[in-house]
Formats: sequence, C-alpha cells, structure tokens
Amino acid sequence: MNGRLLLRDAEVDGRARADVRVEDGRVTEIEAGLARRSGERVVECGGGALLRGLCDHHLHLHAMAADERSVRCGPPHVTTRDGLAAALRGAAADEHGWIRGTGYAEGVAGHLDAAGLDGLRGDRPVRLQHRSGALWTLNSAAVRAAGLAAGDHPGIERDATGAPTGRLWRADGWLRERLPPAPPADLAGIGRRLLRMGVTAVTDATPDLDGTALASIGAAVRDGALPQRVHLLGVPLEGPPEPPHRRITTGPYKIVLADSGLPALDDLVARIRRAHAAKRAVAVHCVTREALFLLLAAFDETGARPGDRIEHAALVPPESAAVLAARGLRVVTQPGFIADRGDDYLRDVPAEDRPDLYRCARLAAAGVPVGLSSDAPYGPVDPWAVMDAAVRRRTRSGAVLGADEALAPAAALRAYLAPPGDPGGPPRRVRMGAPADLVLLHAPLREALAGLSSGGVREVWPG
Repeated sequence: MNGRLLLRDAEVDGRARADVRVEDGRVTEIEAGLARRSGERVVECGGGALLRGLCDHHLHLHAMAADERSVRCGPPHVTTRDGLAAALRGAAADEHGWIRGTGYAEGVAGHLDAAGLDGLRGDRPVRLQHRSGALWTLNSAAVRAAGLAAGDHPGIERDATGAPTGRLWRADGWLRERLPPAPPADLAGIGRRLLRMGVTAVTDATPDLDGTALASIGAAVRDGALPQRVHLLGVPLEGPPEPPHRRITTGPYKIVLADSGLPALDDLVARIRRAHAAKRAVAVHCVTREALFLLLAAFDETGARPGDRIEHAALVPPESAAVLAARGLRVVTQPGFIADRGDDYLRDVPAEDRPDLYRCARLAAAGVPVGLSSDAPYGPVDPWAVMDAAVRRRTRSGAVLGADEALAPAAALRAYLAPPGDPGGPPRRVRMGAPADLVLLHAPLREALAGLSSGGVREVWPG
C-alpha cells in the first residue's frame, strides 16, 4: 500500500463503526471523526465491514497458473464422454504440439488409459490430469514422447507385459523433466484473481519445490506481480536458509502420503524425525482413513512438534477427533469439495463413511484447530464459496452431506482470518499497529455472513 489512506465510517471487525487511518502499510489510528490530512486518499465506507485480508491455507500457485492454460476436462464444464471428446478435439495445442487437460473425473468417461484417451484424441500428445492432482493419463503419442516405456519412476503403471498403460501416479517432477519447456508461470493473473476475492495471504502446499519454482515465486512477490504474502510448505529441509523475500515465509515441511502407495511406518517415522530435527513442523497430506491411522502411529513414535498439521483430513472417524486434539495436531481441510464433488461422494462413498468426509465442527469442538482452504486448482478457489460450503454442506444437486459438521458463518470466516503460520488459530484483527492488509465489504458483517459471496468484496489492500 503506497501513501496514506483514511477509511471513513467502517464497521471494524464487525463491531463499532469508526474511521481507520493507514500510513506506510500499517493501521495507525482507529476512532470516530478523524480529520483528513493532506495527501490522504479518503474512502467512504458507509458502514461496510472492514476486515483483515483472508488467508487461503492450502493451494498450489504454479498448478493454478498451469490450469489457466489447460482445457477443462471434468465437471462442471465436462460431464460426458462425448463432451470430453469435443473438448479435446477443440483444444488448441501449445507451441510444442501438446494438449494439457485438467479436472478429469471417472464419472465422465470411466478409468481412462492410453488406448482410451487415443479414442478421444490421438493425433497429438495429450496428457490429462485427474482432478485430485495425483494422476496423469497420457495417450499413446504422449507415452512415446515422454519415454514412459524406458522410465523408472515407481508411479508408472504397467500392464502384465510390462508396457506402460499411460497412467502415471504422483510423478509430476519426473514427467516435467521429460516434457517440452513450459512458458513462465503467470502468477500475476493468479494474484489479481485472489485479491479480488479478498485473499491477501496464501500457503503454497506444493511439496519439494525446486530452485526454479522458489525463484519464480520470489520474483513474483518481489516485483509485486503476486501481492499476497506467501507461506511455503515445499521448501526442502536442505533448502535456502533465508526466504527469497520478506513477504515469503517457510512453513512446515510437506510430506505426501500417496493414496497409490503408502510408505512403511519406519520410513514415515524417519521423515518426520528428520524434519523435526531441522526445527520444522510437518504438514502431511492425508486423504484416506488408512493414511490417517498410519500417520497417528508415526506420531506415536516421534511425538508432535508445535505446528504439525494434517492436510485435507478427508476421512476422519469420529473417535479420531479427540486423538488429534490430544496430540496437539491441527487440520487444514477443504469443505469446498463437498459443494464441488459431493454428488460423486454420494454415489461412490459407502453410506457409513459419508459422515466422516471433510469434518469441521466435530474437530473444532474437540479442540483441534481447523483451517479452511481451497486446494486450488483442484478445489474451488473462491474463499467465500468454501465458507458457504462449510456452513451449508450442500452438493451441486442440493443434497446435504454431513450436516453435523456444519460451521457457523462467523466460525468459517474466522478460519480464513487466521494467520498463515497458525491455521485454526485466533483470527487477525484490525488493530492499531497491525499490517494494513485490509478487505472492505459492501455491507456490514452480519449481512455479509448471511449471504457468503465474493460479490460482497468492495475493495482490497494487500498491505
């Protein structure tokens, strides 16, 4: 924020109405009737709520940028095999002749392999990402171009003869090295999109960031293309000692418990101990019930370090809430998936497991700090839509999934107001001396909470 700013008649944090003065990126005065000073920009707030900026506690910046350059291949844009074929036929190849599709779900055209993808488009190399982000499916041209037959990555799926099927699990880095060079990521567009929705801080949850990715994020923050503060989970344990910019911080160390192949308990224990020895908490990707039990067994061996967190916690049995609380763990979850994929869960997830999906209220009641996030681009990025999903728990068809896990609107908002380093912790407030990362809403807070929508955001200052 440049210069000085006077916000008149704002409802501060949903409480009293007052004027708020900002100088050099800090809140310097909060009281009624402040007189305008020379050179100050004045904003008449009309009683609209003034909040600290929102924090998305789990997303993937470079994947979001790549998604912008991809063809949509899953719900709600594509829902049938014919629709997928039309989308791929109409897709323009990149400068190297490749087509990149995202968001695929089995409900569209089943479990695709190279031969199945050839039937949809086979004249150019096509790689299709599953909406979970964990699986790539390549057509035959792409299999040949990427050299999967000679590849040694354990995520390469092979048939009974040893030939690659075209399905590739948890192998983004390996695949990237075998693809033509991608254009630089447009993080500026991502930054503008997030800012319009009131997001002034993000946690990038991409694991194992390499030097190129770290430099890209550092340059985007330094140049102002990415105006958000950025908390990084993927900084290697032996990574750079200092973040590349003062608005970038290093968070817990990301560990992925892959659904396609869980590690041995001893291996997971060793990874957690190594991170703790480096004075880093861990942030563990944990989607299945089996992964959760494995992780809890590992923490029985290692003990927990303050800041240890579970990413997603997609399936949590009710009795596990107290266990998580007793270990001092926190959860960063994505109830937006209920709105985005809930009808698929109703179709595919056994009825007895559905109450365990993306828990919020039970965890919070047990004393587990709960942070909300998008997992964008794999989940809906709009924080207000995620809050609405946490409150209403409604699928696209209008069915309610896990009504007992619903949060109050104010609680959902507080989960987005917690600082990057403390998801689920106390919300940041508009206070004297606080950084002026501010969001002004069109309406008072009570009205905004009654209809959670990014359309309620009037103006944002990243601070």
